[in-house]
Amino acid sequence: GKAYVRDKVCQEFQALGKEDFRTLTIIANSRKFSNATFEEISHLVHEIVSLAETCCVEGADPSCYDAGSSALSAKSCGAGSPFPAHPGTAGCCAQEGLEQKLCLAALRHPPQQLPRYLQPSNEELCQAFKKDPKDFADRFLHEYASSYGQAPLPVLLGSTRTFLSMVSTCCISPAPTSCFLKEKLERKTLSLLTLLSNRVCSRFTAYGKEKVTFSYLASLAQKMPGASFEDLFPLAEDAAEVFSQCCDSVAEDCMQKKLSEHTAKACGALVARDERFADCCNGKNLMQSYFCILALPPAPAPKLPEAQKPTNEQLCGEEGARHAKRYLFELARRHTTVPDAFLGKLYDASEKVRVECCSAKDSSACLDSKRQQMGEELHPFLEKANQLCGQYTKLNFLDFKKRLRESLMQTMPKASPELLGQLVEQRADFASPCCPPNPPPLYCAAKVKPRPPTAPCRAGGQPLR
Repeated sequence: GKAYVRDKVCQEFQALGKEDFRTLTIIANSRKFSNATFEEISHLVHEIVSLAETCCVEGADPSCYDAGSSALSAKSCGAGSPFPAHPGTAGCCAQEGLEQKLCLAALRHPPQQLPRYLQPSNEELCQAFKKDPKDFADRFLHEYASSYGQAPLPVLLGSTRTFLSMVSTCCISPAPTSCFLKEKLERKTLSLLTLLSNRVCSRFTAYGKEKVTFSYLASLAQKMPGASFEDLFPLAEDAAEVFSQCCDSVAEDCMQKKLSEHTAKACGALVARDERFADCCNGKNLMQSYFCILALPPAPAPKLPEAQKPTNEQLCGEEGARHAKRYLFELARRHTTVPDAFLGKLYDASEKVRVECCSAKDSSACLDSKRQQMGEELHPFLEKANQLCGQYTKLNFLDFKKRLRESLMQTMPKASPELLGQLVEQRADFASPCCPPNPPPLYCAAKVKPRPPTAPCRAGGQPLR
């Protein structure tokens, strides 16, 4: 109700003080409205801080906050509103009173798929800082928070606070170069944590707990294809549990503490089995070890017998989801360079089939029919994706594009140079963000479009139709 909304804002304002409350408001709204301009965020922050400053002081009229927030909602719904635009605004504005305000407060933009913040040089940082320290800080908070908006709020707060402290210290230092070097080394763990938690929480938000467990499992399987399902599945479950506990947590050290514990478990379980994992876990702090493990490229696929498909009874039994994940795990370790976006489509398709068929009257007939259809398409689907990202992993970018063109000229000898050029660029545009480890999940999934079952399989960067 109204009192809860007012009390929550006023408690934050009184606990933090005006400047820290303002900083938090810039970060929170830049995360929510990641596509908004700096000017739009500035308008919104000014109004929110003014409301708190006027209505959260001792002796303020109890109706002050309600009247002020109603005026703010009216301004949001007015023509030419200076606040961030959102497709859902009209729907909220059709409501009235508290419902309208809560609806507007719940609006958010989809997160940025590819972070756009690029840190300027030390000289550029100091030049902007000295020109206007407050404007510099506000613009940095907006750009950084909108780029890394999926990182937990306490991680973002800590990262931005130490960055601004570094700039304000080093830009007035008599030896700024050595100052920046020292401060950046001290910030390294926190910088890594921000980058990592933005990546893993983006995936968790896009996939949900079950699918992120599979995604993590498949990634480990491709890095260590000699390990068994029993070796890796508990680690994937543990990682998904960390993300579910910490991505939305406001506890200050949740992500660092839990992710460090998870990394210690992974290192303990895997260092004796794989030299590359041992190198990642050797003598580094746990955040650096985790970053190293995530960045490991896929290993060469071992020669293994054909993956054993689960029976109909297994798929429709109590452990059906686990049996489906086990089979897809076996495919991932046999095709180690198939990107996450393709494996994610396979996961979605298998879950859809399982849900549809296991609730059908004749579940076995339904599953047998789907198996035949998917069996015909699965091998070419995986091979094309494996080939595309395998080449991307092995070659430099120019050689990769050259190899793509040669391959397309063989399969499409009558294609015009213009069409070949378009197809090369299209596949290269898919490969560069989506073949490396930890690709942006929604961005890459959108590049792999489902196609009718009767269409010929076309994979490898060109959207599947």
